[in-house]
Amino acid sequence: MGKFGDMAKKAKEMAKGHPDQADKGVAGAERAIDERTGNKYDAQTDKGADAVRRSYGSDGTVGR
Repeated sequence: MGKFGDMAKKAKEMAKGHPDQADKGVAGAERAIDERTGNKYDAQTDKGADAVRRSYGSDGTVGR
């Protein structure tokens, strides 16, 4: 696995151990993207954020 794959694996493991903090980070990133794009891609950012949350086992209720 390359360096990016290793970093992604470590990030996912850290998110699983700290889902509340990870949810806040995902929500912040989603909010920043929506603000910069004028909510033009809101449906896509919602879908992407939900996929990220599922990848580390969160239900997404924290940070929303």
